[in-house]
Amino acid sequence: MEKAGKGRRGIDGHTLLAGVIGWPVAHSRSPLMHNWWLEQYGINGAYVPLPVAPGQFDTAVRGLQAAGFRGANVTIPHKEAACRIVDRLHRSAQRSGSVNTLVFASDGKIEGYSTDGDGFVANVEAHGVSVKGGRALLLGAGGAARAIAASLLDRGVAVVMANRTRARADALAAMLEGITVVDWEQAGDILPSCTMLVNTTSIGMEGAARARFPLDLAQADPALVVCDIVYVPRQTALLEWAATHGLRTVDGLGMLIHQAGLGFEKWFGVTPVVGPEVEALLDADLHHPAADGAG
Repeated sequence: MEKAGKGRRGIDGHTLLAGVIGWPVAHSRSPLMHNWWLEQYGINGAYVPLPVAPGQFDTAVRGLQAAGFRGANVTIPHKEAACRIVDRLHRSAQRSGSVNTLVFASDGKIEGYSTDGDGFVANVEAHGVSVKGGRALLLGAGGAARAIAASLLDRGVAVVMANRTRARADALAAMLEGITVVDWEQAGDILPSCTMLVNTTSIGMEGAARARFPLDLAQADPALVVCDIVYVPRQTALLEWAATHGLRTVDGLGMLIHQAGLGFEKWFGVTPVVGPEVEALLDADLHHPAADGAG
């Protein structure tokens, strides 16, 4: 859909409402992004932070639905609770084992989606990288890793996973057929045969982190693409290390933006264009002294 034009009316009885549920949630950049899109497309809508304490999630969601909200994003610590409350679980959420987007349908049902995996793929492809076939080494075995692994497997990418606690990676692989698990210390042995390296751990945020990765980028194929889903800092220790070896890198900010688009379209009826303007908006906010690195 084309832009309806910049500018929108103030909040009134016809305003379309959505938000992000989390605890805490004040740090979220989602309101900045969604409200900027609403402004750009001239939509009478608002997207608000919704701080919901643990144990209050179901009550809050039912209240939002009753109050006429169109839906909400879900972040830590409520993603498991979101899986339990939905009436219709989209395949993306089934595959990823988590829900980060709720849609309150016109028939009174709650629909659950996971946009993390497809958001990751869209970001990589926006950087000119084809995500089809090849072999990816994923570091980490949390919810984001499962969502990304599912989206890569769906595109014919062979996925090898390494996690500091092997049992957690084994458990994930048991739930998502097609993943090969190796010990954390053996990840370096796999790297030379990989076309993509994806870090989903917090190591990427640490300044002196390269020694904590179980691999040597000097052994990588020159065509390796190195991705980090962390976006504060945008150039993580891993990405800086990869750049010194001349490897192509993809930071995590675009994933944040792309994964937001599905919910926006579902709630507000417009598929937002992910372009340099919204990226610059978020990048500037992340460089603000108060920026703390959460999404």
